[in-house]
Amino acid sequence: MVKFKHFLEKFYVAIIFVLLYLPIAVLTVMSFNNSRYMKWGGFTFRWYEDLFTSGPIMEALRNTLLLALLSALIATAVGTLACVGILYMRKRSQSAIMSVNSIPLLNADIVTGIALMLLFVRMFGSLNFTTMLIAHISFNIPYVVLNVLPKLRQRDKNTYEAAVDLGATPVQAFFKVIVPDIFPGILSGFLMAFTMSLDDFSITFFTKGAGVNTLSTMLYTELRKGVRPELYALSTILFAFLLLLVMNRRSDRIAGNHAGIH
Repeated sequence: MVKFKHFLEKFYVAIIFVLLYLPIAVLTVMSFNNSRYMKWGGFTFRWYEDLFTSGPIMEALRNTLLLALLSALIATAVGTLACVGILYMRKRSQSAIMSVNSIPLLNADIVTGIALMLLFVRMFGSLNFTTMLIAHISFNIPYVVLNVLPKLRQRDKNTYEAAVDLGATPVQAFFKVIVPDIFPGILSGFLMAFTMSLDDFSITFFTKGAGVNTLSTMLYTELRKGVRPELYALSTILFAFLLLLVMNRRSDRIAGNHAGIH
């Protein structure tokens, strides 16, 4: 029975590797292929060179990074302040707010995208980068709340009161006492919001407006014309960037756990 369980564990890991990581490995290898087709034509950095000299791709990359960074920063600030307000609500009100907070997480992206598109067209008359930014902030805030609120509930409430008693203003006590205590949760919320914004397609597609492209919408447009090898290189760079973020966050957690033990 024990051997069968070990076999199932190894089989599960193998399936996950094949389904998730093998396509990425193939994509990475093809980004260094000198041929435009699946047949290996030799090792080259040609597609990476073409990538950084392509105007449309670089513009889409700038839009993507700017959108992800701005939406993550604003969502983190708004979500953190919202968590402070939620913490001091009655339990019944907290439950109601958290139920509302969960709706964007459970709702289908395409439904959210269409609803926001109709709202923005009604309010602003057209779609542009600003409407896309507002849309990303709106669906990022729930992720920030889910990361920050547990840290707020775990912290010692007496430290804030002690800081106020010692002469600090509520704002000073918040930034000098509460923020350092919940910073791991804030950082986790920011990274999650940044990642979710970085790889979003559905909501971006419906709220971006004409002439504005991110990497996901540009990839969709280009794939309809045919696969360009430069997109292999771009996808490889994005995957490596996200992998570094995850590894860095994991190392920070391990270091924090060791510090807590000592």
